[in-house]
Amino acid sequence: MDLGAYREAGKILYDRLHLPTYPVAIKYIKSEDEIPEKAFRPSAKGQKLSLCQAFTYARRWSRHSAMTEKDNFCVPSSAGHQWVSVSKDEFVESQVRQGWHKDRAAEENRNAFNKSLFSSTDGKNTLLKAREYIGLVCSPITETLVEPDSVIVYGDGGHITHIIHALCYNSGIPLTSSFDGFGESCVKGGLIPFITGKPQVIIPGMGDRKFSGTTENEIAIGFPGSMLNTVVDSLFKSGGSMNLGQPEKVMLPTGLTESVAPGFAFLRKELDKKNA
Repeated sequence: MDLGAYREAGKILYDRLHLPTYPVAIKYIKSEDEIPEKAFRPSAKGQKLSLCQAFTYARRWSRHSAMTEKDNFCVPSSAGHQWVSVSKDEFVESQVRQGWHKDRAAEENRNAFNKSLFSSTDGKNTLLKAREYIGLVCSPITETLVEPDSVIVYGDGGHITHIIHALCYNSGIPLTSSFDGFGESCVKGGLIPFITGKPQVIIPGMGDRKFSGTTENEIAIGFPGSMLNTVVDSLFKSGGSMNLGQPEKVMLPTGLTESVAPGFAFLRKELDKKNA
């Protein structure tokens, strides 16, 4: 697909789902030379953003942003993306100081779980792939400057369910995601779909809520850019004519009478008396 095809597919997705914000196109870069001229670079203006803030600017303000560790004040997410080199002890200590979990032991458990994801041969190759990149560029997909490695779509439960149905429609294989409330949009939504090729459901975490203005009723999903056409082509096919669509075609109850509510029944009885 060329840029025009990605933009058109993104517009179809945005329009058909009646999404509240634009899907976000994310491209991972190996060199600053890959940054498009139109992309805003916070560090060039003496500023820094977090990755989730850059996503918000893309989906709500149609801004194109380029982010490297120089532009990102959220150092843990730069570490998670392998853009900076920190030791296990340094990373754990940073999180202990944040107080995210009960104690150091709990933080060690979290770190061990995350590390186990990359312990297999496939996992090690995945980690090596991540280390090839130094940053990302993000755009609203309807105007994207880049061919996306990943796409993140924010919406309510209904929006995300339709996308899950579309992603599972051909294969029938369910999506799987794990959650701990941190790094949801940046790592799970963007990086993991890119380096593993697997979609991830996102329940926006601490950074998303505190820094980027993600609202309390928003969830999201990230999937490889190569799956965008699959999502668009399979949208609303699950269940055939019974699919609820968007806006939802609510199944209204039938066969109701005034007896459904005591006030209704009372007035009906009184009217029947008068009519008699």
